[in-house]
Amino acid sequence: MSEQQRTNAVIVGAGMAGVQTAVALREQGFTGTVTLIGAEPHQPYDRPPLSKAVLLGKAEGSAFDVDFEALGVTLELGREVTGLRPDDHELDTAEGPVPYDVLVVATGAEPVRLPGTEGPCGVREAQSVEGGGGRRAGVPGVHLLRTLDDAERLRPVLAEQHDVVVVGAGWIGAEFATAAREAGCKVTVVEAAERPLAGALPAEIAAPMAAWYADAGAQLRTRARVERIEPGVVVLDDGTRLPAGAVVVGIGARPATRWLAGSGIELGVHREVLADERLRTSVPDVYAVGDCSSFPSARYGERLMVHHWDNALQGPRTVAANIIGETPAVYDPVPYFWSEQFGRFVQYAGHHQSADTAVWRGDPAGAAWSVCWLREGALVAVLAVGKPRDLAQGRKLIEAGTVLNPEQLADPARPLKSAVA
Repeated sequence: MSEQQRTNAVIVGAGMAGVQTAVALREQGFTGTVTLIGAEPHQPYDRPPLSKAVLLGKAEGSAFDVDFEALGVTLELGREVTGLRPDDHELDTAEGPVPYDVLVVATGAEPVRLPGTEGPCGVREAQSVEGGGGRRAGVPGVHLLRTLDDAERLRPVLAEQHDVVVVGAGWIGAEFATAAREAGCKVTVVEAAERPLAGALPAEIAAPMAAWYADAGAQLRTRARVERIEPGVVVLDDGTRLPAGAVVVGIGARPATRWLAGSGIELGVHREVLADERLRTSVPDVYAVGDCSSFPSARYGERLMVHHWDNALQGPRTVAANIIGETPAVYDPVPYFWSEQFGRFVQYAGHHQSADTAVWRGDPAGAAWSVCWLREGALVAVLAVGKPRDLAQGRKLIEAGTVLNPEQLADPARPLKSAVA
C-alpha cells in the first residue's frame, strides 16, 4: 500500500511507544485517522514512576500529559487484541475486527513469572497484549511490578511495612528494594546468580554494586534459588526459610507478542518482532517499535533488543517518518537508560560486548564513578554512577564514533571529552 493510501493508522499498545507514535504521526503531518488501542482500562500512563512515586504513595498515577482529543487520536482502552490477519488488513478483538491501512505494533513486554506462582491458587485473567493488564499472580502474596494496578496493590504492602522478599537483583528488583527500604520494610533480595545485574553488566562492574544493598539496610542473598513459596514464607533451595509478608518477582521481561501467532510476522528467539532498519516488520504495512521488537544496528554490527524507556521514546519518530514516507528514516540510536537505586543515580549509554576494553574512571567504592568501553579505540558505551557529566559527554562521543586516549580517559579528574585521541 502506498503512503498516499494510508489514511487509517492503528496502533496496538498504549504505553510510551504507542502514545509517542500517535503524537509523532500528528507532529509530522499525518492527516488520516489515528486509533490507539490499549488492553488496560486506564488512561495511558508512563511506567518509570510506578516503582517510585506511585509505589510510595507520592503520586496517584502517571498519566501522559497528552490531549488525545485535540490531536484527533481515538482511544480504545480496555480492548484486548487477540490476533492479526494481514491479508485482510484487520485485527481481531473480542469486540470485533478492527481494520487498518497501516499498523504499528507497540505492545511492550510482559514480566517473566516465577515457576509455580501461575496457579492454581488464583487463575490469571486472559492474557493482556501489554504484559500485565492489572492481573494478579497465581499465588496470594506474590506480586509483579509492571502495571499501574500492580503498583496500587503493592502500595499497602509498603505502607504496612511488611517483610518483603524480592526475587531478582536486576534493575526492577533493585528499584523496588530501594522503595521498600524507604518505606521502612525489612527487605531480602534473592538472586540466583553470584552477583546483582548478572545479565546486564560484567562481573567486575556489577560486583561492587552488591555493597549498595547492605548500605541501604537490605539483605542480598546471591547464588540462591526459590524452591517454593508457602503462605508467609519463601523457601530457598538450601532449605532456608525467609519470612515474607509479600514476594515481589523481578526476574525479567519478554516481548508481549503471543497475539501475533499465525500472523506471518517474523519473530526472534526471544519472541520479539524482527523489525528492519526502518522498523518495518516482515509483513507489509506493519511496523514495530519499543520493547516488543528488535532492530539491526549498523553502529554496533548486530541486532539490538532494547527494553528501556528512551527506546520507546525515540523509535516512534522513525516509525512516523516512514509511515508518512516523504523522507525514509533509519533507526540506529545510541541506547540509553537510567535507574535510581539505593540513593544512587545510575546511567548507561551505548552497547558493549565482552571483547571491548573497559576503562575505569574513579573508585567503585566511592559515591561517583564511571566505566567506559572502547572498541578499536572508539568509545562504544559508558556507565555512570553519580556522574551525569560523564554520561552526557560520553553519549555525544559515542554518537560521533570518537577515538579516545585510554590513559587520559582513566583519569577521573579530567573531563571525559578531553581524552579525545
